[in-house]
Amino acid sequence: MALVKSWLEISGARLVENLRAVQAVVGADVETLAVVKANGYGHDAALVAEVLSGAGLRWLGVSDIEEGVRVRDVCDARILVMCGMELGDAPAIVAAGLTPVVWTVEHVAAMESAAESAGERVAVHLEIDTGMARQGARSGTELAAALERLAASAWVRCEGVMSHLSCAEVSGSAVTAEQMEQFEHALEQVVDAGISPDLVHLGNTSAVDEGSTLEWVRAKAAWAGARAMVRTGFAVYGHALPVEGGVGELASRLRPVETWKTRVTGLREIAAGATVGYGATFVASAPMRLALLPVGYADGFRREASSGVGDGWVMVAGKRARVVGRVSMNLTTVDVTGIEVEVGDEVVLLGEGVSAEDHARWCGTIAYEILCGVRAPSVVTS
Repeated sequence: MALVKSWLEISGARLVENLRAVQAVVGADVETLAVVKANGYGHDAALVAEVLSGAGLRWLGVSDIEEGVRVRDVCDARILVMCGMELGDAPAIVAAGLTPVVWTVEHVAAMESAAESAGERVAVHLEIDTGMARQGARSGTELAAALERLAASAWVRCEGVMSHLSCAEVSGSAVTAEQMEQFEHALEQVVDAGISPDLVHLGNTSAVDEGSTLEWVRAKAAWAGARAMVRTGFAVYGHALPVEGGVGELASRLRPVETWKTRVTGLREIAAGATVGYGATFVASAPMRLALLPVGYADGFRREASSGVGDGWVMVAGKRARVVGRVSMNLTTVDVTGIEVEVGDEVVLLGEGVSAEDHARWCGTIAYEILCGVRAPSVVTS
């Protein structure tokens, strides 16, 4: 650890505990997919995948084929490529045993060609656009075209039908109600086309936590002769967005799995009136003891944590040490006046006493962005 300026300690035990919490809330009849896209929300996708697949998880979700191949190298779980596909990716998707999300005739045709060349039938998941206006076929003629090609294909099987909710954390959302209605129409269109999916899914962590859509999805899946599935990412890492207008069923069972650490590389005493950092934005009002940390915004410790902006802090010897002056590219200075600390001592940048939600509040963003922005090597701990 002395050779790296900061590192992530990922609790394998908490990863599994969070997975079990999701599974307990959704029930044994609902399949759980753990989302490890964006490099496992910054936690290291391959590391997380290995731990969760070792705990018996059957499905993982990745961003793209490159990430899928890296995850495939460490586990035999089913891997859903969630963020679309380029047509030229099809041969590599088949070779790596990945399952792409598709929604156009061109997607299906590319997968057909690659599957036929490899001599093996492949599975895909068909995405429906119910209101996000990102990925997916809209019900009606657009969906009909994709379904016609899927129904006629000898090489591509529609294993799953899916969509994505835009306001899942809001109880009683009219937007969610409209999306559910759109998804129901699309699922009817799928079945009418003679396609029988194995899985039906549209819920993320917020949908599991808020809870109101789960029974509906379970019922619609059963109607289509399929099994319901949920796609949880944030929860696996120990987080959930606040539920608006309701009480979360899942959040209280989760514990963050990540601790981001560094070490003190320097200590100095400054007198009253001394300035600290770029722009001389901080002026000491009294003598202070400062610790220098070898991390900054290039590592994901955001500039908004600077004093006078977000007034961020780190944890030194179990105590808050506030950021002094501006966070710079590779260095941050914190106030350790009155704290027993020496050069080489560990500092918690994110973990117990300073959460991803704290960082998000300083930066005016969400914890997802904070976690995904950390750039440090990961190790698994107990």
